Amino acid sequence: MAPIDAPARLAAAAYARIEAGVLEEKGLEALADDLGVTARHLRRVMNASFGASPIQIAQTGRLLAARRLLNETALPVTEIAFASGFRSLRRFNAALKDRYGMPPTKMRGRKQIVRGESFTVSLSPRGEYSFAPMLAFLRLRALHGIERADDKRYARTLSIGGVAGWIEIGMGPKGLSLTLSENLAPQLRPLVSGVRGAFDLDAEMSAVDAHLARDKSLAEDVAREPGVRVPGMLDGFECAMRAVLGQQVTVAGARTLTERLVTKFGASFERTTDGLDRLFPSAARLAEAGAREIATIGLPMKRAETLHRLAVASVDGRLPLARGAIAPGRAALAAIAGIGPWTVEYVALRALGDPDAYPATDIALINALGRKGETLEHLKPWRAYAAIRLWRRAVKKGMRT
Repeated sequence: MAPIDAPARLAAAAYARIEAGVLEEKGLEALADDLGVTARHLRRVMNASFGASPIQIAQTGRLLAARRLLNETALPVTEIAFASGFRSLRRFNAALKDRYGMPPTKMRGRKQIVRGESFTVSLSPRGEYSFAPMLAFLRLRALHGIERADDKRYARTLSIGGVAGWIEIGMGPKGLSLTLSENLAPQLRPLVSGVRGAFDLDAEMSAVDAHLARDKSLAEDVAREPGVRVPGMLDGFECAMRAVLGQQVTVAGARTLTERLVTKFGASFERTTDGLDRLFPSAARLAEAGAREIATIGLPMKRAETLHRLAVASVDGRLPLARGAIAPGRAALAAIAGIGPWTVEYVALRALGDPDAYPATDIALINALGRKGETLEHLKPWRAYAAIRLWRRAVKKGMRT
């Protein structure tokens, strides 16, 4: 699999990772390696696309996160400094004064913020945002105890940076509204970046729809319902586990198996909200359990062994499934016994952010398209969007999914 070589796609993937704080965590060389390019090439592409270096983009991200936390949470200034990605309070104060002309305490001014259980930030999409198809897809796959989706919002529990909390996404006056439990405030940057990716906020939907409309079998769908985006996932490991559990079974069957996995191996979540009281099992817990114990949820041993291999690979750092790590993520998945093309394509579509991923052997896609063996080569590089439309068509027509 070739690296991300289209400059616009490379720049977008790198920008999302930088916004999530990857430079502070791993450095530029590691980011470039994840994306399958050299650091020099990455710097050149970022400068051409944004007029700024990766380091400058990271600094701007830190400053914006700091301003958000200052304005919308009651966190102490010291906590905000480190949550924003600054390595010292002195650098934090200097950077804010240099950019905004005042220290952080003045930026809060006289505004009184009462410390509560949650806070909300707005996320603006690129272009018009059609939320209903996204919610419909997520509602069909929502796991009891972990996720909740209706026709207005999506909520779930999650663990990030060693902190367990909950998030809720709905439509607001300026786009999507992201509400977080306050204990997740230190993870605001990666969460905002993750939600933007998982809810596909930065897609150029006018270009995507124009391309898909060239296909006779999709033109009517596009005209009737423009702007159908790709529902992603926040955690690549969870996506891979759920994909393996979904091999050769229906969506409902996969959900049942995954809920059993959650019940047996997922940690309880004490900061419960509206029935969300579990966390998805960690890679460490599943690696420790072993294939035989995993199989007790009602799986064939070979399938349980695949899940265990995934967990071990994740714990060992051999499973790069961050959004944008398309080439290394695909390669790592394909190297694991028990994972075939369908699983690789599904994870690439939902977790890695590959806009051209297409699981051609998926029974629902075959049924919706009405023919076998079709890989939709003429719809490159946007086949993931075609897949979402075809899955949606299958559900509407009551086909097996």
